[in-house]
Amino acid sequence: MWRRRVGALLLRSPRTSSSASSACQSRRHHLLPSEEPLALNRLARLFTSQAGSDGGDTQKPFIAFVLGGPGSGKGTQCTKIASDFGFAHLSAGDILRHEIASGSEKGELILEIIKEGRIVPSEITVELIRKAMEMNNAKRVLIDGFPRCEENRIAFERIVGTEPDIVIFFDCPEDEMVKRLLGRNQGRVDDNIETIKKRLKVFESLNIPVVDYYSSRGKVHKINATGTADEIFEAVRRLFSSLRL
Repeated sequence: MWRRRVGALLLRSPRTSSSASSACQSRRHHLLPSEEPLALNRLARLFTSQAGSDGGDTQKPFIAFVLGGPGSGKGTQCTKIASDFGFAHLSAGDILRHEIASGSEKGELILEIIKEGRIVPSEITVELIRKAMEMNNAKRVLIDGFPRCEENRIAFERIVGTEPDIVIFFDCPEDEMVKRLLGRNQGRVDDNIETIKKRLKVFESLNIPVVDYYSSRGKVHKINATGTADEIFEAVRRLFSSLRL
């Protein structure tokens, strides 16, 4: 049933922004049917055509959102958490890239959308996350770096039908994140001071409202993300021990 709603949303609300952050901010533009982007239109039909293919009565896993600014070290910590505490580690970006690399019809259409300068709608990203959760069949799931904005959050809760059990927020000072990003050697073209500052500004404007929302729900656990990776993980270990995870 939810796929029909996804299709309806996609067909009437294409986005025109060119970055993940602006997708969360952009206004919706109502186009005539003949103006609808071809890839977006086809992708919507593909999802709606699969209505009723859900697995049925699958037990809800323990869900942890993991949030933190660029350079906060959340990716490293997610790897350690998954290894030591038996979580499945899911990254929205990795899931989209995997779908594209698979050569599936969905993946090809997602790539077309990106090439058109559009953003894959939250509803599609969430559906892929939901499917990955089902395929992993894990009792505990880490969702790394998602939701990135309130639109993502709302789509996740509507489509998956639940809130996260906890939200782990790696709280790191801006100057420390800048130092880490400038110091790492991963060949990323966006690791220069100007683009780093822009990324941090986007994080502040879009991600922090998500953190604030879940704080009001009593779900956020802040981790001091300064120090070595092992020192930070020790704080994570203490948190999980207190939660009996």
